[in-house]
Amino acid sequence: MSRRTKRAGRPAPAAARTPAVTAESPCPCGLPATYAHCCGRLHAGTVAAPTCESLMRSRYAAFVVRDEAYLLRTWHPDTRPPSVDFDPGMGWVRLEVLETTDGSPFHTTGTVTFRAHFTDDGRPDSLHEKSRFVRHDGAWVYATAVFVD
Repeated sequence: MSRRTKRAGRPAPAAARTPAVTAESPCPCGLPATYAHCCGRLHAGTVAAPTCESLMRSRYAAFVVRDEAYLLRTWHPDTRPPSVDFDPGMGWVRLEVLETTDGSPFHTTGTVTFRAHFTDDGRPDSLHEKSRFVRHDGAWVYATAVFVD
């Protein structure tokens, strides 16, 4: 997922300011596991994403919990921004993975097409994107994206 820039001067709703994800919460990525047993392990750095889809899901979850360090660590150095600005009025709702090409433990590149549903100041919307992932120093990283609609 690519970076969203914040809009200055907007007060954040309380729910958008403080993500309510705990270790025992369902993982925001949508898989049937707790955050601690799913994307939380990747965010903590105890395991690496074995596929580009697992990296995509963990990056979505990082946007939900606002883990800037993980997002930057899993962004290719050639396209990585200096920081990630989280929009205080945005709340991520759910992720739909629509298609994955390549990106297995045996590939060096892969893509994930997804739709990320969110609310922006309470209004529902979605981001439809095809993200490209590559191996960098042996690990999957996010490289670029094409917005589908």
